[in-house]
Amino acid sequence: MAVYAWRGVNAAGKAVKGVRDADSPKQLRVALKRDGVLVTEVLESSVAAKKRGREVDFRRMFRRVGARDISVSTQQLATLLRAGIPLVEALTALVDQLEDPDLKAAFTDTRDKVNEGISFADALRKHPKYFQDLYVNMVAAGEASGTLEVVLQRLAEFLDAQAKLKSKVQSALAYPLFMALASTLIIGIMMTMVVPKVTSIFQDFDQALPWYTELLIWTSDVITGWWWLIGITVGGSIWYFRRWKASPEGRKRWDRFALKLPLFGQLFLMVAVSRFARTLATLLSSGVPVLRAMEITRNVIGNMELMRVVDDARESVREGESLAKPLKASKRFPPIVTHMIAIGERSGQLEEMLEHVANAYDQQVEVRVAAMTSLLEPLIIILMGGMSGGIAFAILMPLLQINEFVG
Repeated sequence: MAVYAWRGVNAAGKAVKGVRDADSPKQLRVALKRDGVLVTEVLESSVAAKKRGREVDFRRMFRRVGARDISVSTQQLATLLRAGIPLVEALTALVDQLEDPDLKAAFTDTRDKVNEGISFADALRKHPKYFQDLYVNMVAAGEASGTLEVVLQRLAEFLDAQAKLKSKVQSALAYPLFMALASTLIIGIMMTMVVPKVTSIFQDFDQALPWYTELLIWTSDVITGWWWLIGITVGGSIWYFRRWKASPEGRKRWDRFALKLPLFGQLFLMVAVSRFARTLATLLSSGVPVLRAMEITRNVIGNMELMRVVDDARESVREGESLAKPLKASKRFPPIVTHMIAIGERSGQLEEMLEHVANAYDQQVEVRVAAMTSLLEPLIIILMGGMSGGIAFAILMPLLQINEFVG
């Protein structure tokens, strides 16, 4: 069975299109005809992909399969398996209701490979764009232990929690970022369009201007006359910074510096600790061996400095030592975290303790982001008001002095 992209016309005469699996194009035409669709074009998924590569599909460029989409699909698959439906039939039912063509094609290919006798985890491993190592290893552990539906449920909850945390952080910071960009745009318009016209009247008077007015005129002249050079400089600096940050040494230095930033450094650490604890807890509770679980976890932390700490901890665990000891010695992980991990190791409840750590730090991240947002908004407003007031003051004061001189 293959996946086909099709176009056609429905009973109302409206052009429609979609993606659907079928044994052959003829069978697809018959099935769509029963649904009231007259098919005008059928392309197999591989051919359709090549054709899309030659065309510019703007909607496709901005559409991405996110963690929430994978989470919903995983949740639905877990529900089908808990109902006693065999894996291949469950995957078929999941494919039938998926709307995203890329995700549909990935699950269809996975179903076909499982039907050929390949393990579910190995079939998922063929699509790393959608199913990362964490996902594949948890599925492999679920297959080995015979608890695939339980593992998929945990995986869905984990992906959903990660997506919610990311969404909350992005939503909280969106408004301050918008305010900062809007303020920059407004100030730029004032400096390039308003200030030159108003300050041009000073040229008709033979009178010394205050230093702040001279500075305003000079700044306006620089921005107006050299905007292209400023744009190139800023763009080049951003490009160089991103290239430097992408290098191994640059990323290592930046990640170490990011943890020391005022306000944001502590937030970055909280997010990383939460991600570390929840990922490791999810993998261990799903039956993934501890060394493999730590190897996967270090790749989802997102900070090279903390990844180095986890690597050291993994080597210590390999040599038979505890997990908490090297984490505590690094002084990167908060003492409460290492203390709870140590208690979990001694009591045999490491997964539960890691879950508690993740939940606690998720809450702290929400509180910290809310506090930072409430602080950033008035600061941006004050900064924008101060700059606008400064411009107005630098323009009005010479005008008042000129009026007094004329009077």
